[in-house]
Amino acid sequence: TAGRPDEPGTFSPNLPYRMKTSVLLVGLKSSAVDFDKWPQLSVEKLEQAFASILAELTESGFDARWCLTDADESAQEQLASALREHSPEVVVIGAGLRAAPDHLLLFEPMINTIVKELPGCRIAFNTLPFDTVEAVKRWA
Repeated sequence: TAGRPDEPGTFSPNLPYRMKTSVLLVGLKSSAVDFDKWPQLSVEKLEQAFASILAELTESGFDARWCLTDADESAQEQLASALREHSPEVVVIGAGLRAAPDHLLLFEPMINTIVKELPGCRIAFNTLPFDTVEAVKRWA
């Protein structure tokens, strides 16, 4: 795996973070989420999670930003624009995009967009909004 400046050629999730790693968090806008598929979430919980995740990552020393997309063909261009604008080192793709089978045709082009726009970028996945920080730390 990619090395850190303080330990060339090694990676340990327990090393202290010495550089401000840029992170792009990719998820669906709350207006695009089918909450019937995610009964543990609501618009309010999701919006609160978005704010909490950003605050926690910032407090942990990351330069984090959200790219919240629609659930249609415009999502790929929304992501490409955010990648070009911010050039993140880590992209987290949320479970709402990745885990729902009906979003496969949304998720797959997003992965290819990341690879095309930023070939060296690391990609991380969460299972719910509440474990996003752990997902980032695995790859930062």
